[in-house]
Amino acid sequence: MNWPNTLAGFGVGTLVGLTGVGGGSLMAPILILIFGYPPAVAVGTDLWFAAITKTAGGVIHHHYGGPDFQIIRRLCYGSLPACVVTLWFLAHAGRTQIKSGTIIHVLGVAIALTGAATLLRGRLQAASRKVRTSTAEAFLRVQPAMTVLAGAVLGVLVTLTSVGAGALAATMLVMLYPLRLTPHRLVGTDIVHAIPLTLIAGLGYLWIGNVNAPLLGQLLLGSLPGIIIGSFFAARIPEFGLRTALAAVLSLVGLRMVLT
Repeated sequence: MNWPNTLAGFGVGTLVGLTGVGGGSLMAPILILIFGYPPAVAVGTDLWFAAITKTAGGVIHHHYGGPDFQIIRRLCYGSLPACVVTLWFLAHAGRTQIKSGTIIHVLGVAIALTGAATLLRGRLQAASRKVRTSTAEAFLRVQPAMTVLAGAVLGVLVTLTSVGAGALAATMLVMLYPLRLTPHRLVGTDIVHAIPLTLIAGLGYLWIGNVNAPLLGQLLLGSLPGIIIGSFFAARIPEFGLRTALAAVLSLVGLRMVLT
């Protein structure tokens, strides 16, 4: 048993349960920078890690009435087709396209954006709330289409890097639904939408041959109890301090990968 892998899974799983953030944003860099796995294998294994871990968290959040399934459906209308198209591109572009150092730099940019989104989420939500209040009719008219578009962006990004289903998705949601989603419902919606997206993307990487099954099992051994614990406490623990610290860590990790 590789206990460092299991402990990493527990820590990341707990963060995902608490905030909806931290899955691909932290696990993929940990696997690449600390444990030395190839980038494509790290992304493929992380997608399965996210799918299974977030399924456990989604069950807990659904039990407590967290997810908004209308919003989830709108996101899936964009994210799932975009995921399939991206997998088709990766398969036809050849394995060298996803084994080169390019994936590390794209992953670094995505993580840095995740850190910024995590830190600025409150300000973006406040600005969106003003727009939503002052232009209610127009805002509601474009809201469904913009949600589908946001889902498509997430579908491409998550499939390429395993990053985006957490903080970036949550930031998009608070901008599109600034009055509708409470913090707890935001986390639940974010987690449940990520389940089919990461599962389909993970199946694609499994087909390509970039999933490490023993590593996945070790990560899940820690992440499943971690996300259950985190999900139980998600509505009870103040999120601001944790989110600020997480944003700083993500920004540093993203910068480190960009400069690799």
